[in-house]
Amino acid sequence: MKFTKLSLVAALAVSSAFAGGDIAPVEPVVETPVVEAACNSNTTINGKAQLYYYTDDTVGLFDNASSALGAAVTLDVSHKIMDGITANFTAVGFTNLIDDNYMEGTIETDGFFNVANITATFADTTLVTGRQLLDTPMLGGFDWLLAPGSFEAYTLVNKSISNLTVVASYVAKWRPNNSGYQFIDLTDIGDGNNWTLGAAYSDAFDASVWYYNVDAGNYTQVYADAGTELSGVKLAAQFVNTDYDTAADSTVFGLKASGSVAGFDLLAAYNNIADNVAGYVGRDTLYASSWNTFTSNSVGNAFKFEAAKEFGGVSATASYAYYEYDQVNDEGHEIDVILAYGITNCISVDAIYSNTDYGIGDDTNALELIATYKF
Repeated sequence: MKFTKLSLVAALAVSSAFAGGDIAPVEPVVETPVVEAACNSNTTINGKAQLYYYTDDTVGLFDNASSALGAAVTLDVSHKIMDGITANFTAVGFTNLIDDNYMEGTIETDGFFNVANITATFADTTLVTGRQLLDTPMLGGFDWLLAPGSFEAYTLVNKSISNLTVVASYVAKWRPNNSGYQFIDLTDIGDGNNWTLGAAYSDAFDASVWYYNVDAGNYTQVYADAGTELSGVKLAAQFVNTDYDTAADSTVFGLKASGSVAGFDLLAAYNNIADNVAGYVGRDTLYASSWNTFTSNSVGNAFKFEAAKEFGGVSATASYAYYEYDQVNDEGHEIDVILAYGITNCISVDAIYSNTDYGIGDDTNALELIATYKF
């Protein structure tokens, strides 16, 4: 992802299952071994140490002026207060090793609590209150650089009906990705009410419907998707309508197909974004979105092709995406190559190469190298 911080205005204007204050991640993750504290079996601790290097050719590939190197330790602590009530904390400590560009804000070395919440469960209902990770289709954080974006929110989840999960979340503050300890108070922007209500069904087919009220972005939004599998091919469709208070509304349609052929996992996706960019907070989950590019920021047709395969223990993914940007009468693209290798169950290395044109006719080459130790 291009190493830059979006302003609040830019981030908002172009802008499932909950448990323990943590929303289920979009991509599967390797389970981290849990270490129980010796003096209290009600407390579990795990974490990771990470070294992250980013460079692009805006000045020169590997030039310090367009590079950053950050090291971070993330510690997750969960403590059972009593049956059904748990306190959850994620502390992030970091330092920057290149002076020209700092990850997580403008301070060389610092730390913050990315998650700090109380999770209470009674029967089929769970309440998460405090700092938490959110993962809804058009409002959520993504895990990039040293820590995922997070929120201060009140989230209620109910699973009383078989195969159906109902979610309601009121969002008070937002820590955008790569912004350090700075939480933006969304209640101070516009009318101050930012919330979402959604329902997700999974059985013979998958479907979800979400409604968003984002006063900080001056819009309301309806999101819907549905998917099924036919003869080994997974098919899905999505629809998004963003109703802006003072701008032209946006309508998005999407289609996606994925499956395996000769040992390769293949994906083809298409989105059409009409009349205006789609609203989102943090990140979107439109089918044609890529490592650097959220499809919501484009207007017109967008498509993406992706292939993935494991070679000798290395998971490799390559993708190409095309985007129209009608506002500037131009078009853009993104090419990604992502490699991941697990040296042991706890040690992994990753490399990401991207070539991105955001519709301004000048593409950016970037390389990201990540080393992670989980404990």
